[in-house]
Amino acid sequence: SVSAEKKLYKGLGASFEGEFRSRDNVRTVERWSVSAGLSYKLTNWLKISSDYIFIHYYHPMEVTRKGNYVPEFWQPRHRVNFSLTGKYEVVKRLTFSLRERWQYTYRPSKITERYDFDNAQWETTEVRGKGRNVLRSRFRVRYDIPHCKLDPYTDIELFNSWSLTKMRYTIGADYKIRKRHVVGLYYRWQNITGDDDDNQPDCHILGMGYTFKF
Repeated sequence: SVSAEKKLYKGLGASFEGEFRSRDNVRTVERWSVSAGLSYKLTNWLKISSDYIFIHYYHPMEVTRKGNYVPEFWQPRHRVNFSLTGKYEVVKRLTFSLRERWQYTYRPSKITERYDFDNAQWETTEVRGKGRNVLRSRFRVRYDIPHCKLDPYTDIELFNSWSLTKMRYTIGADYKIRKRHVVGLYYRWQNITGDDDDNQPDCHILGMGYTFKF
């Protein structure tokens, strides 16, 4: 990911981000996305934020339960997030934070093709549009190492859509190259516990990001 953050007024900030994700050990593309958002600090320990994300998702090939073959295809998605984040410094430089995020994703309908093995022919089919609400709860611990540009953190995030569907466990660190330039690296374990609507498996994830603040 590559992102930019801009302080507009006291307590008010804007952010922009581009992200690319791969799957199957970097052999194929999973998706790319762009986003824009706003955040506002209500107090020193409480922040609200909202953003819009456009996602272009690459569906892998699949064989349906009825035995039909559906080739790969791209499909757009629109996502809106509203978040409330609170943080508390337990001891000096050790900070706990809790973020509650409501996420709504809309997947427009898509006309594609499938191969019907029973009739031995290609058919035009429609992947119906669908909306989905998810509540994401993330608890994070971050430590600011004295006289060091490296800030390590760890967190756990739960995805709920009427029931628990996914859990993520992350450990990572941010490194300040300069005052305005930050790079981050993390490892994440994703555990699927229900239908998360993304056809994602349990998996290990490595991520890297760059942020420019101005």
